[in-house]
Amino acid sequence: MASSKAQAGQTLWAKMPKANAELFALTYGSLVTELVRDYEDPIEVNAQLERIGHSIGVRCVDELLSKADSSNLGSAVTQCGNLRDTAEVVSKVGFRMFLGIQAEVGGYSQDQRSFSIYLQENPLSTFVELPTIGDEQSSSSPSGGLDDLRKLKYSNLYCGVIRGALEMVNLKVECTIVRDTLKGDELNEIRVELKEVLSDGAGDDYKEE
Repeated sequence: MASSKAQAGQTLWAKMPKANAELFALTYGSLVTELVRDYEDPIEVNAQLERIGHSIGVRCVDELLSKADSSNLGSAVTQCGNLRDTAEVVSKVGFRMFLGIQAEVGGYSQDQRSFSIYLQENPLSTFVELPTIGDEQSSSSPSGGLDDLRKLKYSNLYCGVIRGALEMVNLKVECTIVRDTLKGDELNEIRVELKEVLSDGAGDDYKEE
């Protein structure tokens, strides 16, 4: 099942228009910089990135389903009877199709209502360094009022995209970046927790006992 999802992701990625990776990273960096200057609070910047990602995520689902259907891959994408199947589509198909990167999934909770997505590479954070704790830069910003930039979740856009995409298939989730290579971790980890099934059409395995 996982291999079929990976193959579907590769096939769909091949059909996507490609953007220059450096330009993509720099454009996102400009967005984050503008938000930092506007809000002067890393916590609020995190929230804004998540909101922007949510708007993107709700649109990604339609494109993914449309391209999967036109490529005769609909069953590999839409047949999700439980959260594990959904996690595989998000990691193996979604991240591959839209970003061209290989994401891994694991860390399922005992109740099967949460999981982690692991990214060895992160195209959003190319060329980026965050100030270290105690760095003078973390207490000085262009506007002079920025809190410690270590609180910034630079790639929080991902959390919004995942939340928005899963909301479109009737799953209310909460996403949190729990490990970040920009902060010295060996990989990037996004924790996804299912909060509520918004419809009865998602399969019996989603429902609570």
